[in-house]
Amino acid sequence: MLGGARSGAGRRPARIDLIELEKLCSLQATDEELASFFGVSVRTVENRRKQPKYAEAMNRGRAKGRISVRRAQMKLLESGSASMGIWLGKQLLGQSDLQKVETTGRDGGPLTIVISKEDENL
Repeated sequence: MLGGARSGAGRRPARIDLIELEKLCSLQATDEELASFFGVSVRTVENRRKQPKYAEAMNRGRAKGRISVRRAQMKLLESGSASMGIWLGKQLLGQSDLQKVETTGRDGGPLTIVISKEDENL
């Protein structure tokens, strides 16, 4: 037999269980952690992500993980955690700690800045 494809030739594809993949992604596992868990290379994980069924499972898992974190944060807020309330206000509502400070000169007029030769030595 000369050249051509042989039936059954080549390496068998690595098995990555979609349910386990989604669970691990919900824990925000890195590509390195996923590869180690499934006994494959990081490159294999990256290549599988390009396939729709794997990409969907990974995206769904990561979304569930973010929702879980948000739920835990809201529980902390509801239990009275002031720091969590401040942090969530900044993240979700665009609130900030910045305060505007306006300075005026004598009698509410403009601020006068005088630069003299003595200031050059400072």
